[in-house]
Amino acid sequence: MEKVCILGLGYIGLPTAGLLAAKGFSVHGVDKNPKVVDAVNNSYPHIHEPGLSNLIKLTVQSGNLVASLEPVHADIFIITVPSLITKEHLPDITHIKEAIHAIAPYLIPGCLVIIETTVPVGTTEKIANWLSQLRRDLIIPSITSTISRIDKEKQIFLAHCPERVSPGRTLIELVENSRVIGGIDQLSGQKAYLFYKHFVCGELFITNARTAELTKLTENSFRDVNIAFANELSLICANLGINVWELLKLANSHPRVSILDPGPGVGGHCLPKDSWFIKHAAPELARIIHTAREINDCMPNQIIVQIKSKAAFFQEPVIACLGLTYKSNTDDLRESPALKIVKQLLDENVGEILIIEPHIDALPKALANHDRVKLVDLQEGLAQANLVVLLVAHDTFKNIEENILKKKVVVDTRGMWLLPD
Repeated sequence: MEKVCILGLGYIGLPTAGLLAAKGFSVHGVDKNPKVVDAVNNSYPHIHEPGLSNLIKLTVQSGNLVASLEPVHADIFIITVPSLITKEHLPDITHIKEAIHAIAPYLIPGCLVIIETTVPVGTTEKIANWLSQLRRDLIIPSITSTISRIDKEKQIFLAHCPERVSPGRTLIELVENSRVIGGIDQLSGQKAYLFYKHFVCGELFITNARTAELTKLTENSFRDVNIAFANELSLICANLGINVWELLKLANSHPRVSILDPGPGVGGHCLPKDSWFIKHAAPELARIIHTAREINDCMPNQIIVQIKSKAAFFQEPVIACLGLTYKSNTDDLRESPALKIVKQLLDENVGEILIIEPHIDALPKALANHDRVKLVDLQEGLAQANLVVLLVAHDTFKNIEENILKKKVVVDTRGMWLLPD
């Protein structure tokens, strides 16, 4: 039984650990947070994902999955810790560097290191350089190196294989989606390919590390640019007195047009930063990508302006904010534009805020210190509010009776109700 060590037990690492353990691998999960480690070892995942709870329970009880604060010797190391971006929109791969330093003492000849984290172009080459310094007794492959037969006995393998899943469908898409494998050299790519063949039904594409890195950034930037186009149209429509949702329905009736939906901004761990990674790699060339990112970054402020103008009609506004997560039907709050909007409304003392978010049990820390906000159920929120703001298109909100909404002032940022202004 091959042993796999996974660093980072978050939205990607934990489902991957459970899946691999169910496939017969001996999986050792590593996380810096003792609460996460304890939760996993007690068969209780700290994140919500359909099917994950049962999977973790079965694999922990079988002995195939165990969590710890420290790595161990393994045949395969998978890095799923987050990459970040600074306030100046510069890449921050500190967590990845820490993970590489953590596994370095445990590497053995023939082992495979896989980076699944979305990273700036050139990161895999940086990792090869770090490992070369940390483990001078091993041969670390690079794009240009040639390794002799003798040296191959000391070689390790290194590849970048970015995750391609969507929260809410992670366990399905880990298996069904195609994967792009970028080896630091050909042998590394082939070794990673053989590993993923154990559990991926989708097609596996082998390329070099840089191309794999840019492929994932391109996928996310494509969506970012398309959403920015929709958001810019929504601002134009507001200026011209046109219903943007009707406009998009008509435009998308063309067989070669497929515009995404506008909204209050773009959230999640990847989309808000990945375009900046491309901008950093080619600052003079990434003009459309840069402009799109700026448009999406400004959308929360545009929505706040709308809300404040509606709230001005009331002496004591009571604002029901429907949805707090970054996307519909999940509990994921990472970089959520809805959360940013609510926080700014509270900071500017716009009114009393009622949060209706069926996927969380308590207010996040960013809101916990405010007095004029509370988490309520849908019925209570609609009964008390005089202004209703739809921020996330959860399925729960689709069946609100039209008669109830007609009695409220409504800001619909998702086009779910298509009510007139």
